[in-house]
Amino acid sequence: MKEELSFFHHFVSVLKKLFEKFDISPNLVDKVDSWLFVLALILISILFSWILRLLIKFLLPRIFKKTKSRVIKQLLKHRVFLKLIYLFPPVIILPFLPLAYQDYPKFISVTERICWIYFIVSTAIYINYLLGVIFNLFYEGERGKNIPLHGVMQLIKGIVFTLALIVVISIIINKSPFNLITGLGAFAAVLMLIFKDTILGLVAGVQLMQNDIARKGDWITTDNEKINGIIEDITLNTVKVRNYDNTILTIPPYLLISSTLQNWRAMQESGGRRILVTFIIEAGSIISLSDEQLKEWERVELLSGYIAQKRMERDGKRDFSSVNNNRVYGTIDTNLGLFRAYLQLYINSLPAINKSMLSMIRLLEPTDNGIPIQIYCFSLVTEWKGYEAVRSEITEHIFSASKMFGLRVFQNASGYHYLSEAYITVGKNMPG
Repeated sequence: MKEELSFFHHFVSVLKKLFEKFDISPNLVDKVDSWLFVLALILISILFSWILRLLIKFLLPRIFKKTKSRVIKQLLKHRVFLKLIYLFPPVIILPFLPLAYQDYPKFISVTERICWIYFIVSTAIYINYLLGVIFNLFYEGERGKNIPLHGVMQLIKGIVFTLALIVVISIIINKSPFNLITGLGAFAAVLMLIFKDTILGLVAGVQLMQNDIARKGDWITTDNEKINGIIEDITLNTVKVRNYDNTILTIPPYLLISSTLQNWRAMQESGGRRILVTFIIEAGSIISLSDEQLKEWERVELLSGYIAQKRMERDGKRDFSSVNNNRVYGTIDTNLGLFRAYLQLYINSLPAINKSMLSMIRLLEPTDNGIPIQIYCFSLVTEWKGYEAVRSEITEHIFSASKMFGLRVFQNASGYHYLSEAYITVGKNMPG
C-alpha cells in the first residue's frame, strides 16, 4: 500500500511541475488531482487494452497459421479472442481507485460499483457471444443438424442474462445476490402471471428438445389442418413452420405439446412410405373360374407360375404349411381371388416398392355397396411428388386390371348413368 501511495504522490508531483510550465497554479492540482488520476487510469487502461489487442491480432494468426482445427479457425474468424479485451479496463482501474479517492470513501464505493457493473455486463455479453459461436460450430457439424440447439442456446443465454441482471441489481442496491433471489420468491406468483406464455413456451421447448419430438427440417402435421409443412426453426418461444402452400406459420411450442403431433421423420429415415389404396368390388361381378378359364389366365406372365402352384396345392401335391411367409395369397376359385393374387404379384414386381417392408392385398368386411379390397405396401420413394406418382400408377392399374378379370369397381350413379338408362329404356344407343 505504501508503494501505491508513493506512486500516487509521485504522479501528483509530476502534474504540479507540468502545470508550472504552463503557468497554471499548482493549487489547482490539489483540487482536481483525484479526477486527473482517474482520467489517467482510464487512458492507461484503454492504451493497455489497445496494445494487447494489437498483440493478439498480430500473434494469434501466426501461431495458429498451420493448425487444422476447425474450432480454432472459427474462433479466430469470429474474433473471439479480440473481444475478450473489452473486459480488461475495469480490471486495471479497480485496484488503483483507493489511491485516487482515499479521502472520499463514498465516492470510491460508487466508482467501484460502476466498474463492477461494466465488468458484469461486458462478461455476460461476451459469454453470450461465445455461446453463439459455439452454437454455429455445433450446428455446422453432422450431429448438430439433428439436435435443436437453437432453443438450448436461447435457454443458456437467458440464464446468463438473468444471473447478470440479478448481480447488477445487487451491486446497485448494495445487497447480496442471494438475498435478492430470496426476495424474488415473494413475487413468483405475479411473475408467473405476467410471463405465463414465456414460461409455458420455455417448458414446452425443453420437452420438445429433451424428448426429440421435433427438429428443424422435420415434416409435421397436427390436428389443426393449418399446420402441414416443414419446421424451419425452433426457439423457446416459437416454432416456425413453412407449409406446403409456402405460407409461414409461427406457433408457440406448447401448442405442439398439448395437441396430437404427427412427425414424418421416422418415415423418411426408414426408407419406406406407406401406400394405402381401398376400393369396392361389386359382389354381382364375382364369378367362379372353370379349368378352361384358368388355362386362359395361365398365358399371363405374372400368373402362370402362381396358377400352377395353386393347382398343386389343390391336388395335394404341395404342402401349404411348408411355404414361407413371402408366398402370394389368393385363390384360383374365383376371379376375385385370382385378382388378389395378380395385384400382389404386380406390387412385388414394381421397382419402386420396398420389398423389405410389409405388402399385402386384403379383403375387408363386406358392405352394402360390395366387398372392399385394400392394397397395403410401402414405396421406396418418400419424397412427395415421387410418392404420389407411384401411388397414382398403382391406383390406375387397379381400375384397368379389374376389367380384365370381369370385376366391376363400385361407384355411385352419376348423370351419365341415368341418361344411359333412359336411352336403353326407349331402345336407343347412347350417342358417341
